[in-house]
Order: sequence, then structure tokens, then C-alpha cells
Amino acid sequence: MSAGAASAAVLDHSVDEPRLPAQRNALRAVPASGQPGDGGLDDPLRLGRAMRLRLRDAVQALLADPSIAGLKDAPKLAAVVLYAKSRAPKGEKDDNQTSIWGAELGRWLGMKESTVHHKVLPALRGTDALHTQVVRNAKGHPTGLNCLVMPLWNARKSGGAAHPLALNKAELATLLHLCEALFGPGWTPEDKEPTPPGLLAGRKGKGAATDRLGLLLMVLNTRASGWLQLCGGSVKKREGRGAATLARLLGCSPSGARKVLARLTEAGVVARQRKATSTRMNGRGKVMLLPVARAYGRTLAPVEAVSGPGTVFSARPDGACGDHGPAGAAGALGTSGIGGVEGPGDAADQERPDGAELHADHASGVTPVVPPQLSCGFSGEGRGGEGRRPERVRVREDQAADGEDAAAGSTSPVAEGGPLCGEKPKESPVDERDGQRAAGAGAGGWPKTVGWEKAQQQRRVGLPADLRLQVALGPVSWLWERLSGWQQDQVEAAANAELAQLTGLGVAPEGAPRLLADRLTDRLEETGGEAMVDKPFPWLIRRGLPQRQACSHRKCDDGVRLDTGQDCENCDNVIHLRRARRARIGADIDRELPGLSDSDRRRVLEERLREHAAAEAEDLVRRQEQARAEKSWRAAARAAAAERAERERQEAAAAEAVRQALPCEDCGRDQAAGLCEACDHRRQTETLIGEAGLLAAAGSADLTDPGDVAAATAMARTAIGSSIAAAWQEFLQITDVAMLEANPEAAKDAYAFTAFQTAQQVVQEFQDTALTMLGRTEEAEAEARRAYKAEQGRLWFQYNPTGADAVAAATEAADAARERVAEYLLATRLEQLRGQAAARTEMAAAAPWTDRLPELAARSLDGEAAEAVIA
Repeated sequence: MSAGAASAAVLDHSVDEPRLPAQRNALRAVPASGQPGDGGLDDPLRLGRAMRLRLRDAVQALLADPSIAGLKDAPKLAAVVLYAKSRAPKGEKDDNQTSIWGAELGRWLGMKESTVHHKVLPALRGTDALHTQVVRNAKGHPTGLNCLVMPLWNARKSGGAAHPLALNKAELATLLHLCEALFGPGWTPEDKEPTPPGLLAGRKGKGAATDRLGLLLMVLNTRASGWLQLCGGSVKKREGRGAATLARLLGCSPSGARKVLARLTEAGVVARQRKATSTRMNGRGKVMLLPVARAYGRTLAPVEAVSGPGTVFSARPDGACGDHGPAGAAGALGTSGIGGVEGPGDAADQERPDGAELHADHASGVTPVVPPQLSCGFSGEGRGGEGRRPERVRVREDQAADGEDAAAGSTSPVAEGGPLCGEKPKESPVDERDGQRAAGAGAGGWPKTVGWEKAQQQRRVGLPADLRLQVALGPVSWLWERLSGWQQDQVEAAANAELAQLTGLGVAPEGAPRLLADRLTDRLEETGGEAMVDKPFPWLIRRGLPQRQACSHRKCDDGVRLDTGQDCENCDNVIHLRRARRARIGADIDRELPGLSDSDRRRVLEERLREHAAAEAEDLVRRQEQARAEKSWRAAARAAAAERAERERQEAAAAEAVRQALPCEDCGRDQAAGLCEACDHRRQTETLIGEAGLLAAAGSADLTDPGDVAAATAMARTAIGSSIAAAWQEFLQITDVAMLEANPEAAKDAYAFTAFQTAQQVVQEFQDTALTMLGRTEEAEAEARRAYKAEQGRLWFQYNPTGADAVAAATEAADAARERVAEYLLATRLEQLRGQAAARTEMAAAAPWTDRLPELAARSLDGEAAEAVIA
């Protein structure tokens, strides 16, 4: 499966729906230009299903190309427009170019020509999505722009006609007519029929390209019924499912898509409503594309249930047949389109609303079993004037026998005022004869089993108090009321387990209840509604709540990914592999056994498919055994690694205990881990004093003069010593001296820490001073002058180099250059000083005192030294 086809399957769940044979692969002809939404067969929005899916795959494959996927909406829409205007290949000549000019492309995008040249075309050229060539006339004046859409060119070179982008001439023309109908600027050529502007031609300025691209993607993902195919999974309540669907189409955030949807609604091309439910509460939101609905002759009808003062009837979906079908819908299933075009009848058959069920036709000669006033003959009757659900068998048998129903004013005595099953009508003399027999049966007239009273006492009418469970079990609240107390506890535990499993699969904890509620809603729609569930507990435990993996992926649920809400790609791969295997086996049969009849060929094909399935089952068993062995090996390896880590931890802890018991190397204090805190601070202070001496020498001394370097180093040491003494006196003024005298060890630690902190501060001061001194050197000043002149000579300052802005920028550049040179000189001089110190250390280490003492003894003493020795 190609990348375009895989991305196209994200929002279209009807690829494998049943279709009429004549409509399976039919592509509609190129429509004549006309006003969109007029409902005629030549309406540009009246696409055939196969054509719509073909164009949708092509557009989504184009937008998913790596060179276009990361761009903004304006370059994306420009790529779509240029792609639609591209020329199809003719024979061996593969010419995919198109000619346009900047102003015309701006009219398509709803923006100015300058914006196209500065923000749209450079973005497409920068990602190699578009190659352009300026067309000039004989005088050299530009007259147009030849554009080559590179994803289309690459698709025709690599994938050929099988690539989703490789549209033929008729398909490209259909896509162009669709774009013209949606947001084309309109033309009035001379001696030709004018082309009217599109639906969003007047939408210009900021966000115009986003609105136009969103409308095009929604139209390509909208069925003939006019309703947009909404995405599954959990969505934010504020944005809604329509905004989440548009966000996935545009690749933006749901909040941004909500704004786009609001603008399209205000423009009159989109209508948002809510789907009707059996409880007459607000259901899922729905989005209708009004131009598509009008093109197929459909109107925006209310979706709420129709209620009146008498008997209540549910609004019938358009896709229902038999006595549930709309009046006068002749041939809704059998009507075929014209030239493969989907008509209103096709929309009711192929792409009916999700909640519609195809009921069987009722027999015409059935004896009526309801009173004459309720003789319309379908399941919505018998509900009374309050619009509640019809009574069910034994629905109130857990109530007391003398309880009366509070519903009044019902037109049906059977539904409203009739006695419960087993109750005794007060006006009937039959109960007088059967009184003794009914007395032994209990209050409800039915024999009670052991533990029945306890189960009924534990039963809760409402949903659990947990808000997450209320959201998750909301669609099956009616089934919850029919459960016993023990069954409710089991369903609650199963729901909690499913919520925990969803959270473990990567679903956000706050979105798991909504996702489970959507699962229950879908399962109810498959069943046919709550009224079709005769055994609530088994249905909830075995069918409603459990996850149904359509493939081996653990996040797959009925072909939908739980974490993303998109179609499961693994399921698509499985279907593709199975179809390819079946086709390959069929080709082998045709090659090995030619001339077989259809029945024999089918029999041989099924036998070989069964053999292949058996071989796959054996391979699955083998792989499962191998997986179990690998799992055991991994568990043993993890246990060994954990044991090794524990052993290493214990060895490290023992080594640390030994190290902590070592005395201090300098002062000999016990339990000092080899070096106590005071001695550690003392060593760091000595290191800092040496660093301060190097910084002082690097900033002001002559490095070639050892005496000058020694003087600078001694000055730094003296300065640090004075600073440490002053800091210690300040510390003594704010500290209890008596306490320090009582604890000499604490006094030593405090003095060492004070000296260390003071040395750190002084070293930083010496470094700043050295940088300041080196920044005044000739090298730094020369570099600053060069940076000043270079900044003044820049292109944007060349006409006014002495202006305030130019002088400020040049001064800033000069200061930065001076600072860089100072840092470089400081690093160089420090390295030189460290080299000299290392050389002196090596020389001292190379000549021991035993060798140097005879030499020193042979030297003659000067006058002062001789007098000191004699004295």
C-alpha cells in the first residue's frame, strides 16, 4: 500500500462498503463549468464515489509529501492549485509543467501578488517542492512563470500510473473544476462563456488559504449524503468531533480547526448539527457540506426526533427500507447513477447515515395487535404521551404489588395504566378467584429464587458515583437499569478494567471514559439499538465492553487505533496481504490447471487457502513457543542483571563504608573519608590563590621577566590574605565567639570555609581586572577599530555611516571584538604562565638536593652572608 493510499484511509471508512457492480470502478466524466450547488448532473461538486476517492488520495498524497508536509497552508494550497493545473503526459512526452503568473496565483490563494513572491513561492522552492522558470518575451520582459510540481514529476518517474499522484487528463481537469467551484477567482474572457467565481472567492486576507484548503479537503472526504466523515476516538469537548476531523485533515490543532470551521459556517458552506438519539438527548455532532448536499439534491433536514401531543414516533433515517423507508422513495436501492455519478438515491443506499439500519420489509397481511389509534405499523408506537420508551417484559416486577404507576394521561391503557405482569387488577373478578394462588407467589406474581431479594436490594437504579464510569457507561444506562445488583458490580469491575487497559495502551486518562463510551455506542449501533439487546449482562460483558482486535496489534479495536483514533495500518496490511495471497494462489491455479470450470476452480482455491491457513497456524504455534522461550530467557537475563546490580551496589556500599572510615590525610581527623571538610576547603583555597596569582601576572606583568611575574603573584597572595582576614573579622562580629572557642574544630571549619568563599570572590575580581587591562592593549584596540569600520560599511548603513543607528551598532561590534581579543590574550598568557611553572617544577625535580648541596657549598659568600655566619 502506498503512502498516499494509507493516509487516505484515515478518514474514509467506506472503502469496503457494498456497491453496485456498475458503480464499482466507474469514473464520472469531466463536468461542464457551471454554478456549483445547482443540483444538475454537470455540477462540479457532483463527483462519483470512485472519482472522489481518487482525487482525495491524490491530494492527500501531495500534502503528505516530505517537501510539502512541513509548510504553511498557503504554500500547500498553492501546490494543490499548481498540481491541478498541471498538464497530463501525452504519449512518450512526460510534460508536467503548468504556466501561471504571480498575480493569478494570488487570486487563487486569496492574497496579494507580493505575498506570493515573498512567502509562497520561496517556501516551495526552498524545500524542492517546486521548480520555476521565468518566461520572457522577445524584449526580455517577464510574461509568466513555468512551474513544475516535483512530487508529481517524481511520482511519474518512479511509480508510473499506479502512483496516487499520477492522475490522467480527465482526473486533473475534474480536480481543477472542483477547485474553481470552491474558491476559483472567476474569469470573464472575451468571446467565451464566463467562469463564475467559487464559493470562497470573496474570502481574502489572513486565513483565506487555510479556509480554502480546509473546504477542499472536507469536500473530498464528504459522501454523497453531504455529511462529513468524522474521525473516531476521543476528542476534546470544547472543540468537538468536527473540529478534530478538520484538524487531522489540515494537520493543525483542534482549536485552530474550530476557528476555521466557524468561519466556514459563517460563510454558509458548512452546517453543524447533532445526531438524534433514542433518548432524545444531544448525540454526536455532525457536519454537513451544504454545496455537496445541494449538488445531490439533498436538503438540510432536522435530525432531532419528531414528537407530538399524541403518539411519539422516532425520526426515520433516510437509509431505512421497508415500512421504515421514506414515503415515495421509489427504487432507492435499485436506482443506478448516470455515468457512474452518485445521485440522491445512491446517497441513501451506499452512503447512508451511520445510525440507519436496513430492516426487512414487513408482511402486508399481518393481523394488528395494537389498538386502532396506534395502527401505523412500526416500532415507534405504544409509548404514550410522555415520549418514554415502551414497556418491556417484567420491567417493573421488582416493585411492590400495590404500587401504582405515576404516569397519567396516556392514550394507551396497555402501555400506561395496565397492570404489571402478575399484578391483580382491582376491577377484575378473576383475581378474587385466584387470590390464594397469587398470595404464595410473592408481591410480583412470580416465584422468588434464593437470594433474589438480596440482589434486588443491592441493585442501583442510577449509574455508579464515579464520574469516569458515568461517562463510560452513559450510552448503556438503560441496560444498566435492567441488571441485578451482582451483575452491576461485575459490569462496573469490567468497565474499570477496560479503562485501566486503555490507559495502559497510551490513551490519556481523561480521554479513556469517552473512548469507552464511543465503543459502546458503536456496538449498540451494530446490534440495532438497546431494544434489540434481550440479555443485557452477557451483551455488556462479552460484546459491549471488551476490546476486539482485528489484527495482532494490541492497540487495534475494530480496525481503529485506540491511541490515535485513526484507521489501523496493520489491519490494512493484513487485508492487503490476504488479498495478494488469494490472487497469487489463483494465478498459480490458472497456470497449473488451465480449463477448470468456475466451481472446480473455486473448490481448488478454497482447498489451497485452507492448506495455507493450516500452515500459518502451525507457524503461529511455533512462533508462540519461540516467543515464550525468548520471554523466559529475557526474564532470566533480567534476573541475572538485577542480581549483578545488587551485588555491585553492595560492593560499592562496602567500599564507601571503608572510605568513610579513613582518617584525614592532612589533619588526621577520624571518620573523614580521607579528607575532612576543613582541609578540603584549605586545599581549594590554595589552588585559588595560585590561580589569582596567574591572573594578576597575566593582566599586568611582563611574562619574559620572572621577577615581574613573581612580584605580581606575591601581590595577589597578599591581597587574598588581607581579604580573608577582613572577612574573618566580619564573621567574628556576627558570631558567638565563646561558642567558637568552646569548639575549636567548628572554628577551624568556619575559618576554612570563609577563606574559600573569599578566595573565590577575589579570583573573579582578578579575572575581571585582567580582562579590562588586556582589553586596552594595542591588539584589542586594533581589532575594535576593524570591527567598527566593518559594521559601518554594511549594506544597510552605507548611505548614512555616521547616523545614530550606525554608530550604535558599530560601537557594540567594537566592544564585542575588544572583549573577544581580551579573552583570547588572557587564555594565551595563562597557558604560557602554566608552562613556565611546569618547567620550573621539572627542573627542581630533576636536580635533587644531594647533587645541589656540594655546588652550593663551593660558592663564596658575600659580605653580609659572611658576617651573619661569623656572628
